[in-house]
Amino acid sequence: MDDSTIIYTHTDEAPALATHSFLPVIQAYASTAGVSVETRDISLSGRILSQFPERLDEDQRVPDALAELGELATTPQANIIKLPNISASVPQLKAAITELQEQGYALPDYPEDPQTDEERDVRARYAKVMGSAVNPVLREGNSDRRAPASVKKYAQAHPHRMGAWSADSKTAVATMGVDDFRSNEKSVVLESDDTLRVELVGDDGTTTVLRDSIPVLAGEIVDATSMNVAALREFLTEQVARAKADGVLFSVHLKATMMKVSDPIIFGHVVRAFFPKTFAEHGAALAEAGLSPNDGLGGILKGISSLPDADAIKASFEAEMAEGPELAMVDSDNGITNLHVPSDVIVDASMPAMIRTSGHMWGPDGDEHDTLAVIPDSSYAGVYQVVVDDCKANGAYDPATMGTVPNVGLMAQKAEEYGSHDKTFEIPTTGTVRVLNGAGDVLLEHAVAQGDIWRACQTKDVPIRDWVKLAANRARATGDPTVFWLDETRAHDANLIAKVKEYLADPSVVDGDTDGLDIRIMSPIEATKLSVERIRRGENTISVTGNVLRDYNTDLFPILELGTSAKMLSVVPLINGGGLFETGAGGSAPKHVQQLVKENYLRWDSLGEFLALAVSFEHLATTTDNARAQVLADTLDRATATFLEQDRSPGRKLGTIDNRGSHFYLALYWAQELAEQDEDTELASAFAALASTLVEQEQQILDELLAVQGSPADIGGYFRPDAAKAEQVMRPSTTFNEALATL
Repeated sequence: MDDSTIIYTHTDEAPALATHSFLPVIQAYASTAGVSVETRDISLSGRILSQFPERLDEDQRVPDALAELGELATTPQANIIKLPNISASVPQLKAAITELQEQGYALPDYPEDPQTDEERDVRARYAKVMGSAVNPVLREGNSDRRAPASVKKYAQAHPHRMGAWSADSKTAVATMGVDDFRSNEKSVVLESDDTLRVELVGDDGTTTVLRDSIPVLAGEIVDATSMNVAALREFLTEQVARAKADGVLFSVHLKATMMKVSDPIIFGHVVRAFFPKTFAEHGAALAEAGLSPNDGLGGILKGISSLPDADAIKASFEAEMAEGPELAMVDSDNGITNLHVPSDVIVDASMPAMIRTSGHMWGPDGDEHDTLAVIPDSSYAGVYQVVVDDCKANGAYDPATMGTVPNVGLMAQKAEEYGSHDKTFEIPTTGTVRVLNGAGDVLLEHAVAQGDIWRACQTKDVPIRDWVKLAANRARATGDPTVFWLDETRAHDANLIAKVKEYLADPSVVDGDTDGLDIRIMSPIEATKLSVERIRRGENTISVTGNVLRDYNTDLFPILELGTSAKMLSVVPLINGGGLFETGAGGSAPKHVQQLVKENYLRWDSLGEFLALAVSFEHLATTTDNARAQVLADTLDRATATFLEQDRSPGRKLGTIDNRGSHFYLALYWAQELAEQDEDTELASAFAALASTLVEQEQQILDELLAVQGSPADIGGYFRPDAAKAEQVMRPSTTFNEALATL
């Protein structure tokens, strides 16, 4: 692979299907600038298959593309466009395995309770593809996410619907505040390179090594914390009673996909707290049958049919459902509750959607209701409470006039909580967890009880320096107030604040002095208050945050401003000089696939791909001195603006253009811009004929695209569609295909 190559990732669900339609456009246009666009399969199914080559036929084996791209991301040549992928929960992983087995891949079943060395090996391999397996590998840089000017302008001219807020709304956020990860956190900065060890010293005198080797570097911040499960259970029981007393929906908001060890356990405790009588009476039988509340109510209800007491267990669940508060619903028509699947309600997407909808979620009756949003750990729950309180006091935000909150996020090299999976444990016995250095000195320790959740995480110094530099550069470029969301009373943040202050004062770190820049350090709660005050005045405020708040803020504010986070420009300047360009969120992707299969209509909006592609071309032009690639970038930007002005995004119902039609119009506007630009006359000439052809054949192409709508579409699989079938479904216009081929 040479410097003039862009890697366009093949991922999952709707984005993967859209790729079959849009990638031929990209490759055709890019070829005119000598740019090669290649794909790499980092889909969930591809990641699964790459782990078991010895079990597959030779023609079924797939390379470990994620590992390859992880290595590429550390090089200056990296130019990767990363589309949304499935961050698999256990139920999703099992479903993917089943589909692949049905397609003829001899994969092993997922071992729930591995007993043999072989089963433990299988479980470990599957663990590598669960949760956020992709992002930490590719993110060898920090995050710069913002709404492009064309997108913000369109949102202001065509504001999306916002639900009205009432001052007497009962919607609230509930969080622990004590005995949780936030309150129990301890932190240390390493003075030198070392190797740490984590051990559990039991009250019974036993010592268990939880992690025998954690390499660390000088200047690295290492944190450890625990959640007291007895306190968690008490808190959850209180919140179930509170929701019932207040007459509001009960909902829990976690991130079981990214926090793939801790949050499914917490989710299981929520399910137990909502159905205490059922688990008191039938918990042992459910456990013996391998039915865990960590996998959600849906998995339990599906699995009890073979049990002798199936009817009694089902009746017990139904009785407690009727006695308790009403549950927030994921799909009220089909009875899918907030507690059915741990990955269905993801906090960073579900909370802003609730705030946008008058503080409501959907109830069992199919109507909207006030909601008690339970976020057990208090690290960031206060951010959402501030926004809820602001909406109660001042009403809904106005997308036509509101400001924006871009984000600079610390995420490189598995920074902070999202890098804690391999250092998170459900404690098997009461005792003390200790983190020791190579000399045997205790750096951090926590008293723990059986069932508590303990975790540690790392944040390397090089990413912190890069993050501070990126924040200073954004402050210079915009002139906007730039706020580090850090709380001096939190152990990790206190260590981070000391580094931020040091590096901001060092011109060699931040590319010059910071005199005259409005750079502040505020707690997340105070920073949220400042940001929403400025938003209402139409003013912009850059949020500079750690990894989790990066995830939360880049959904919260875009969903309020733009209606979706998929329209954000997401640039990751890689520390070693390459570029990673992400294309937005994929939260509604499953519904889009279901609609395509049912009626051959794909509502997925590829705007995020358009935005990422433009900055990818721009990066390549800069790093390889390819002037023609810069022309492609500039003209694509202008074409995207026209695309928005002409409202060519997919419609909502049959008979309007879907994802494939939107790709046609983007190709048309892009060809016109290329034909009309005067920086490269040879390129203009090459695209003049295509632009003319697309204009002349517009109606014919639209007729061919619309003709397929309304009938079922066969793509050969959900997690791993058949490539030929997907290609046929996603490229139904022969006229458009032939026009592209002329390039």
